[in-house]
Amino acid sequence: MKVDHIGIAVKSLEKSVPFYEEKLGLEKTAVEIVEEQRVKIAFLKIGESKFELLEPLSEKSPIARHIDRRGEGIQHIALQVENIEEKISQMKNKGVKFLADKPSKGAEGMKIIFIHPKSTGGVLMELCEPLSKEDN
Repeated sequence: MKVDHIGIAVKSLEKSVPFYEEKLGLEKTAVEIVEEQRVKIAFLKIGESKFELLEPLSEKSPIARHIDRRGEGIQHIALQVENIEEKISQMKNKGVKFLADKPSKGAEGMKIIFIHPKSTGGVLMELCEPLSKEDN
């Protein structure tokens, strides 16, 4: 496992990205819309990891609900794994709860699943794995 990215909820990519580019000197590598999550994402490379800035595209977006409850800021930490289905099975056998029954397709060609914050002491964590050619 490795830290793939840190998800940061923002109200506006247009207003937030300049801080990361101009003040921190990070490179924006892509912007992507994930319709399933109703979110627009900007990726900024930081070492071997990324910041993933998440802008809600609707009031029903999980990111919009997060911002309404907690304000802008860190929303989740994502860990990249080699075999997501096997990792989910191992973790479920140890009593870990997930927010979904199976992984879904996320940004950057990843399979993703979120671990329920009740299992992590209040931190929303995501497991991710690059989609294989068969999964695309």
